[in-house]
Amino acid sequence: MFSGLWEAAKNTPFRRTVEAHCDAPQNQLVAGRSISAANAEQQSCEYGSGKYYALCGFGGLLSCGITHTAVVPLDLVKCRIQVDPAKYKGVFNGFKVSIAEEGMRSLAKGWAPTCIGYSMQGICKFGFYEVFKILYGNMLGDEKTFLYRTSLYLAASASAEFFADIALSPMEACKVRIQTQPGFASTLRAGAPLIFQQEGLWGFYKGLVPLWCRQIPYTMMKFACFERTVEALYENVVPKPRDQCTKSEQLVVTFAAGYIAGVFCAIVSHPADTIVSKLNQAKGSTAMGVAKELGMAGLWKGLFPRIIMIGTLTALQWFIYDAVKVSLGLPRPPPPSMPESLRLKLEAKQA
Repeated sequence: MFSGLWEAAKNTPFRRTVEAHCDAPQNQLVAGRSISAANAEQQSCEYGSGKYYALCGFGGLLSCGITHTAVVPLDLVKCRIQVDPAKYKGVFNGFKVSIAEEGMRSLAKGWAPTCIGYSMQGICKFGFYEVFKILYGNMLGDEKTFLYRTSLYLAASASAEFFADIALSPMEACKVRIQTQPGFASTLRAGAPLIFQQEGLWGFYKGLVPLWCRQIPYTMMKFACFERTVEALYENVVPKPRDQCTKSEQLVVTFAAGYIAGVFCAIVSHPADTIVSKLNQAKGSTAMGVAKELGMAGLWKGLFPRIIMIGTLTALQWFIYDAVKVSLGLPRPPPPSMPESLRLKLEAKQA
């Protein structure tokens, strides 16, 4: 299946066009984005090549693995607020109670499944997003890609996250139980065999559907909001075109757009995140049963710490991902511009 996606993306009209004109001095159009020949000479690989997708996946591994592991203490408190709000009454109280009962080291509980799980998710999330964005963009053509670019970002990110959550689900199940289930194992090495012994393979994937419900809307917002926010910042806030900005200035814009996207991501995906936490804590529970038990108010418990966590995470993820692209010399198309053919058509209609 994955090889089929790669072949489809590899054989798109855009890819063939770029290969045929790679030595041409004029600018190249990449799904509505112009890449100058001067910039292309400095790139380590072709846009849409196998090496490009692999390095994008590596960037995703670093961006998701590092950031999620760094905020494990906040994630632990957030999960405990969601599953036991009577005991953990807020962020500061959650830290206080956790440290008082288990010591400072307890705040690192779940770091191993977090690091492994979200690194695997990052590879699929960012790598497949690039695959699907190019694949869908070339199916639409340059003009429709520009006109319906928000829908393109939504479709590509949703497709990528579908596979990313399959990679994440086993480690997420281990992480949540380690962090929230009293008496459960405190390490991945001990916890994973225990889940398999008690519930079999299903124990690792019973939270997959709620995970899709949480992560797919989150990722759709994450990518679409980020892409359009970057576009808006360069149009309305940054005083000069992107190609005149230094790489450091571009990364500042990336971080700002990532944080804005992260706030919206946290709000959109929070109810499903609460269900995932509660579902993996209690053996034999179901998503529908958890939702009924918690009620509307319970589903929104822990939103404030999650906004802080996800806003920071998303901003750092985009910053790291873009920094990896810069350091490895990957193609970084600027925000999309209207194709000349579409501009002429619109002018003809107005004439």
